[in-house]
Amino acid sequence: MATRGGRKSRAIELQGSVRLTVGGDDLGGAARIGLLRAVAEQGSITHGAKAAGISYKAAWDAIDAMNTLAGAPLVERSTGGRGGGSTRLTARGEQLVQRFAQIEAVHDRFVRLLSEEGLDLSQEFDVMRMLNVKTSARNQLTGTVSGYKAGAVNDEVELTLSGGARIVAVVTRTSTEQLGLKLGATAFALVKASSVLLATGLDGVRLSARNQIPGTVTAVTPGAVNAEVVLDIGGGASLAAVVTQASTDTLGLAVGQQAVAIFKASSVILGTTL
Repeated sequence: MATRGGRKSRAIELQGSVRLTVGGDDLGGAARIGLLRAVAEQGSITHGAKAAGISYKAAWDAIDAMNTLAGAPLVERSTGGRGGGSTRLTARGEQLVQRFAQIEAVHDRFVRLLSEEGLDLSQEFDVMRMLNVKTSARNQLTGTVSGYKAGAVNDEVELTLSGGARIVAVVTRTSTEQLGLKLGATAFALVKASSVLLATGLDGVRLSARNQIPGTVTAVTPGAVNAEVVLDIGGGASLAAVVTQASTDTLGLAVGQQAVAIFKASSVILGTTL
């Protein structure tokens, strides 16, 4: 491990916790859910509080607050009988404890993954790779919303990739609002390889297609009818296009050659992950 000034350097780590709220009011987190679990196991608020390491009053106040906020009792007490009564969780309380455990397990795995992937400052932060998002679209590109133009029905949204390339998409106003596509937001663009055209020698040529991204051919996979051509567009990002084998031969597309990927703004699907 590297040292600095005689002291060992330690890796930056991410921490996080799950809390439940109702209308903005705090229902509780791991401590309160742990108290519910302890009450269920002990059959008593007194013994549950002791197991949770808190006073009876603190336990009762917490349970009373949770019962009120949850909209239905989570804990109920019965009186009478040989044992003098008991305390147990209601069906809703049991469901809440079980569901919180499931959510917390997923949350812990996500925070651990986010810490491992996102805090390695030497690597580009790739949200799509981190979340292992899988789609049928060959091109999956992550970037930052850098431009926005509102329309009566559709909006035009510009996404800047890490290498500087810019992608423009046309989406409905409803989609813009639901996805939270505001300036500075992280989003990803999906483009089918079959929607991408390739061209060379476009100096002075004007096209109506909104997206015209230059790059360098890094791979050509020939086929009987079509070929797949991959362009490096900078910043570790690439674009794949499926073109006819005849077009590949006519354009002379080969590794190392410069080409331009062309696709309409309407061919871009935008999405967000968080």
